[in-house]
Parts: sequence; C-alpha cells; structure tokens
Amino acid sequence: MTLMHDVAPAPAPTTQTMTMAAALNRALADAIETDPDVLVFGEDVGALGGVFRITDGLTERYGEERCFDTPLAESGIVGTAVGMAMNGLRPVIEMQFDAFALPAFEQVVSHVAKMGNRTRGAMRLPIVIRIPTGGGIGGVEHHCDSSEAYYAHTPGLTVVCPSTPQDAYSLLRAAIASPDPVIFLEPKKLYWSKGEVDTSVVAEIGSARIVREGSDVTLISYGSSVATCLEAAEIAAVEGRSVQVVDVRSLSPIDDATITAAVRATGRAVVVAEAPGYASVASEIQSRVFERCFEYLEAPVRKVTGFDTPFASPKFEHWYLPDADRVLDAIDSLHWLDENAGEA
Repeated sequence: MTLMHDVAPAPAPTTQTMTMAAALNRALADAIETDPDVLVFGEDVGALGGVFRITDGLTERYGEERCFDTPLAESGIVGTAVGMAMNGLRPVIEMQFDAFALPAFEQVVSHVAKMGNRTRGAMRLPIVIRIPTGGGIGGVEHHCDSSEAYYAHTPGLTVVCPSTPQDAYSLLRAAIASPDPVIFLEPKKLYWSKGEVDTSVVAEIGSARIVREGSDVTLISYGSSVATCLEAAEIAAVEGRSVQVVDVRSLSPIDDATITAAVRATGRAVVVAEAPGYASVASEIQSRVFERCFEYLEAPVRKVTGFDTPFASPKFEHWYLPDADRVLDAIDSLHWLDENAGEA
C-alpha cells in the first residue's frame, strides 16, 4: 500500500473564477481522475450531488464505484472508510451537516485518530472526512454547529478549514494526498463566495498566511470569520488604524511561527471565530500567543467568538455570530491603554 501520494495538478492547469463549492468539486474530480485509489461516498452525494452540490456530476462522470450514496448511518460511513483505508484505498467521505457527524465521533476518536499510533505506524489511514461547518445560512438545530475544537483536541487528526476558493481546492488536494486522516471543515456560509483558483497551486497543510498587512493590531482567524476580519480591517483603516489579518487555515497542526511573527510585529492581537469561546480553538490560539509573545505585547490578547450557548435559531443567528462591530470593539479596547496612559 502506498502511503503518500503526490499531489498531481490537473492535466492542464488554468486559473479560473469559481465559487468555493465549485473549487471543492473540482478538487474531488481531479483527485479521482489522477488517483485510482480515491473514492467519494456519503449521504446523497451520488445522483443528487450532495445537499450543497459539492459532489455534483461525479457519479455521472466516474460511475457509482467511485462516488456513491450510503445509508443514513454516519458511524457506518466512517467505519466503512476505516476498513477501506486499511486495505489500500483513499476514501473521502461527507458528513451532510456538522452535528450529523457526532454519531460517528466514537469511530473518529477511537479508530481513525488512533490507528497509526496503535500499530506504531504500520497501519496509517489516508481518510478525508469532509464536514460542512458553521452558521450564516439560517439553518436549524444540528445544522450549524462549529465543532472544530473536538477534532483539534484529538491527537492523530489533522484539521483544516479554508476561507477562500483557492485554499478550498489546494487544501483538499493536499488532504486527499496525506497518508494520515484529515478533518476537512467547509464553512457553509462561504460555499457560494467567489475567487480565483489556480489548480496548479499546492497548499502546505500546517501553514497560515497573511491575508492583509498592517502595523497596529493583528486579527487571527479561520474559515468564514476571516471575511469578518477583513471587513473590520477596512473600516478600521478609514478610522486611521492599520490592521493585519492572519488566516490560520490549519487548526492542527498550527503554524506558530507565522502567527507569532505577526503578533510580535504589531504588539496587539484579537482572535476571531464563530465557535463558542470556552475551551475553544480561539482559546488555544490566544494562549499560545500569550506564551510566545508576552514580552512584545502592548495589551492583553482579546478574543471575539460565538457565545457559550447552543447555536441560535435562524431568526437570531446574526446576534450570535461575531460581526465587524464586535471585532472593532475589541480593537478599540486594545488601544484604550495608550489613549489613557496619562490618566492616574
């Protein structure tokens, strides 16, 4: 069994404008096209093309042996993927909605994450578990969770979350090529966002990127909250503040070097994420920044997150999700010490 596959670009790489949904579809098609071991399955991913149409046309193009529907049994889907990976295949499975993956959580934690360690590396599992995540679509209960902390907390799992169509394509190709299991979180809110995608670009899992330069404060985020940070940065610029934005992209492993350098350059930081703030990925980033940048900090590291409650109903989700105003309030709080330094 070959463990690490080369990330082969599409036969004729081109740069096109496409949605994140289309970029994910293209990544799956290119992976199937270039690697006979890759197969895609899950609930309604076949003829329907998935709830969000991410797998649209794959069954028609490549046949039911490469992209097929499964029973409504998430634990069975993951368990089947484990058996396939143990026998040399590279399954890419879809959990229809974020909280729908929880019935399979025992399989993920007990077997997907631990098989490599249990066998001292003799049996590695090249599985990609795609999970539509987060809010912003007016979904009801069980359809808009942000459960990244569960997976990032689990040793043995790689966890990534793109914020652009380019990263959606490149990170998914890299995830499928990985010899070890990857939790691939897809922000539902961004499925129809558009951007340029170069299919010859290969992403490196474990690397963050600077998406906006700035000198006064660093915003650190991932997924759909990156767009919120960029919106806040634009408003702050009008007010005379220069805001840097870092897209973490890889939640586990995390790129401490890029994040640390960014915060040291500005001396101030705010971590922004949709998920509840307690015991979260945002909390971990906040802690790591404090540990590595303490002597460079001009103010405490803030975080702006969802509230520590179950996700809000569709009518109220705009109150729950972090917005530019909440981010700007956090930025203002970081500069209060400077502006009031002369007061006793």
